[in-house]
Amino acid sequence: CLPVLKRNLHREALLVAATSSDTSFFLGTDSAPHPRSAKENACGCAAGCYTGHAAIELYAEAFNSIGRLDRLESFASEYGADFYGHPRNKDCIELILEDWQVPAQLTFGDDDLIPTRGGESITFRVASGERYPLSDGGD
Repeated sequence: CLPVLKRNLHREALLVAATSSDTSFFLGTDSAPHPRSAKENACGCAAGCYTGHAAIELYAEAFNSIGRLDRLESFASEYGADFYGHPRNKDCIELILEDWQVPAQLTFGDDDLIPTRGGESITFRVASGERYPLSDGGD
């Protein structure tokens, strides 16, 4: 959860690394569903972001933003398995270029949590199914 990336320079460096095709870099989500009460307080101790609701869609947006959507599948589902000596997953998802709105908040036990991009749109959505190449929703 820490340190929180505050500068565009850091975000850009991570995006360059993730899209580089260097097999040392692979997806590893760190979704932190801290309740609103733990994040919005005087301490401000809970620094993580909740991304579990749309992790792969957010990665797709990031890769697409620099024209590297073609490198997402390897980053997300091949390099990590290879690194750890695990077989590659045979299941698949299809990403479709289609806006959807993230709920502004989600119920989390007796509390609420604010998801990353809550109340905003994300430009990709996932549809389960057979193994398809990444798609823009066309044919």
